[in-house]
Amino acid sequence: MKRTLPVLLALFSILPVNTAFAQSESAVPFLLITPGARAAGMGEAFVAVANDANATYWNPAGLAFIENKQLSLMHSNWLPQLAPDLFFDYGSYVHHIDGLGTFGLAITFLNLGSQTITDEFSPTPLGQFSSQEWAIGTSFGMKISESTGVGLQFKFIRSNLAPEVNNTTQKGSGSANSLAFDIGFLKQGFLLSKLDFGFNLTNMGPKVVYIDQAQADPLPTNLRLGFAYQVVDEEFNKLQLVFEADKILVRKYLDENGETVSDPFYKAIFTAWTDDGLDMELKKTIFNFGMEYWYSNLIALRMGRHIDDIGKVRYWAFGVGLKYSIYQFDFGYVSAGQGHPLNDTMRFSLSFGL
Repeated sequence: MKRTLPVLLALFSILPVNTAFAQSESAVPFLLITPGARAAGMGEAFVAVANDANATYWNPAGLAFIENKQLSLMHSNWLPQLAPDLFFDYGSYVHHIDGLGTFGLAITFLNLGSQTITDEFSPTPLGQFSSQEWAIGTSFGMKISESTGVGLQFKFIRSNLAPEVNNTTQKGSGSANSLAFDIGFLKQGFLLSKLDFGFNLTNMGPKVVYIDQAQADPLPTNLRLGFAYQVVDEEFNKLQLVFEADKILVRKYLDENGETVSDPFYKAIFTAWTDDGLDMELKKTIFNFGMEYWYSNLIALRMGRHIDDIGKVRYWAFGVGLKYSIYQFDFGYVSAGQGHPLNDTMRFSLSFGL
């Protein structure tokens, strides 16, 4: 995949996410790529489930209810309709300690392929480079009652979009570091005995600086709220319905000098709800619906629906799971329509209970 540097940087801003709002308003949107083939097959509605090693991403409060050691690995050829050399990997390990809680470690990696640098006036190559973004996080979840868990995650983020360029009109560095933290809450038996409620507020931290502080962009702070209802819970048949609402909590606006500025995350958590009026803010919310059916705790069938009106993204998701002894294989597939970059995106996960 070859691009001029200006086009490349614009492309990176839209590759990873499903909402146009996050693409234009925040840095490092790769943090919004959802891991786990199981969750993908359920339409990305997992914040109120979060009962496997991928709870490190979906809701660290879910770690409170995991009482063993688990390892999960996922791979996806990301956006196969857009470019052949993009891929997304996620790995997580969780470890329970009796009387304390459950700790987690997670690594996120997005490879953006090999690029060629040219200037604005000539197609003559100036060099080549590879682009990646990654994050490593440590998390912890504990019970505050028999049915209530809370969790926290800290992350180090590295964005390596382009090397420092000084011999073109596009001066500056395409690399940056940042820190972020997530908080989560999970309540089992919320109002009804078979209804669970989950909450996760992610990617809170300082702005990301590539060139100078004046051009810093906020992290993609994201709120997830969801419910999971166990419709059938029998020995050989289990059926769960899930719902989740996601909203990016980022606010950018023009100041009195006509300059684009953004609120810090601790302010944007509140001001992002008032930017465009309640109706428009609700339209910016992404809705996810899904289901998971298990037969004899061996075979799982999954289906989900993702609705993002502002980003004009609506797709169906499907998935299967196979479990044997301590091993579980999951597959998730996105059907977004012919020509859509997300169409035919597949995720493969392998998990181990240790």
